[in-house]
Amino acid sequence: MKKLFLISSVTIMLILSGCATKNVPEYDGNTYQEIKTYKIGIVKSVRPVVISDNGTGTFLGAIVGTVLGSMVGEGNGNTLATLAGGLGGAYAGNQVAKANASELSVQLNNGKNIVVVVKGKDFLVGDRVKIIKDGNKVDQVYKIN
Repeated sequence: MKKLFLISSVTIMLILSGCATKNVPEYDGNTYQEIKTYKIGIVKSVRPVVISDNGTGTFLGAIVGTVLGSMVGEGNGNTLATLAGGLGGAYAGNQVAKANASELSVQLNNGKNIVVVVKGKDFLVGDRVKIIKDGNKVDQVYKIN
């Protein structure tokens, strides 16, 4: 019964963590009050790219895999299952945490050309975009009319 509860709890947490955000801009909780600057330009080219895991997915996958693996077998079999679960979970977490993105080449209104990488949004050549910067980091990119 404890195993079923643990597996159910972990599964529910993983499912709900994917539902936490909506399709709205998201700001970092530490920097949302800072003054930001923006630039406007036209998308000149779009190239699909993949953003690799920053380590979080690998870490969480390893923990979940280790816990689930520890529930299998006894003695040396349990040790091997725990190890395999941790390794398998780390690999799966790494793959799940990767994100599809777009590399945009943008010609700014001042004539300067820049490149920005944007997750989870569809941009087309010719789209007019607003790039919000936080210092030298890109905070948000979205289409404008």
